[in-house]
Amino acid sequence: MPAGRFPVPGQEHLKVLIVTDAWKPQVNGVVTTLELLGQELTALGHEVRYATPQGRFSVPLPTYPEIRLAIFPRQGLEKIIREFAPDAVHIATEGTMGLSARAICIKHGIQFTTAFHTRYPEYVHARFPFIPERWIWSLERWFHSAGVAVMARTPAMKRELESHGFRNIRLWEGGVDMSRFRPVADASLPYPKPIFLYVGRVSVEKNIEAFLKLDLPGTKVVVGPGPATGSLAARYPDVKFLGPKSGEDLVRAYAASDVTVFPSLTDTFGLVMLESLACGTPVATFPREVMLDVVGNCRAAVLDEDLGRACREALHRPRDAARPFVNNHSAAASTRQFLDNLQVEQPQEA
Repeated sequence: MPAGRFPVPGQEHLKVLIVTDAWKPQVNGVVTTLELLGQELTALGHEVRYATPQGRFSVPLPTYPEIRLAIFPRQGLEKIIREFAPDAVHIATEGTMGLSARAICIKHGIQFTTAFHTRYPEYVHARFPFIPERWIWSLERWFHSAGVAVMARTPAMKRELESHGFRNIRLWEGGVDMSRFRPVADASLPYPKPIFLYVGRVSVEKNIEAFLKLDLPGTKVVVGPGPATGSLAARYPDVKFLGPKSGEDLVRAYAASDVTVFPSLTDTFGLVMLESLACGTPVATFPREVMLDVVGNCRAAVLDEDLGRACREALHRPRDAARPFVNNHSAAASTRQFLDNLQVEQPQEA
């Protein structure tokens, strides 16, 4: 029986297989998004299974050691697909797990979707300038072209992918767990105020020095892991590098801060901006298309080419305007959009 699009999202039991190279113990937006997606799908009555590098022989990705690349995962993946018999396969990343799942699906005629979470052309070029971005875009186009749809995180990202020759692009905007990320009245950090917070990976592609070098009052705080932590901590001794935080500790860090600063120019969504707003903390960022898509209409966000000016102005934005804005970006809304994008494999007789 031919595959068809699931007609009424959320009203039928589905078995969904999510294949990803990015997984715990990594701390990043992709892992957060996929974990939350699984929780929401399960709450809707669907059955979710993840295929990840966990429990497999793996090696660290060069220049990004937190990501583990599974070595020869195909046999184990074929076993999962055979035993789980998923109704829908979603390949979230382009690493060895994603490549193996792609090959298996093509071999057996299983339709699948992909997602564009990371700007690898820019990331690779930033680390290895001798590699042209167009080479990586060609590889990305090849990888995603085999799926029935590639999910883009914002309208701006969708337009950019179209400009690079991608087809069958569907929008899948990020969402926040509103029950978890919330204002905390007694949250505090033991530093002089105002507190300007950065949350994310501490690495070259995040443009974090655009924030660290600013002349701002109070204290700059950095939350997150990354290979540049040591060198940046030595260069900016007044900045408080707190390492990775999760759970309630992360929520309280957001809630205790006066402004969350998002300096990245390469992110495909910027989930931390919505997490911050859900906690009642204004955001300062650059007016790039992706950021405009995500927070451009929020009264508690300031977008300015002068990041320092954005930070100072964000101090005066109303905190009570932050959380209501995120109501339109809930995890439930994001999950409904994901379901609507799925290409579902209909049951077949053996």
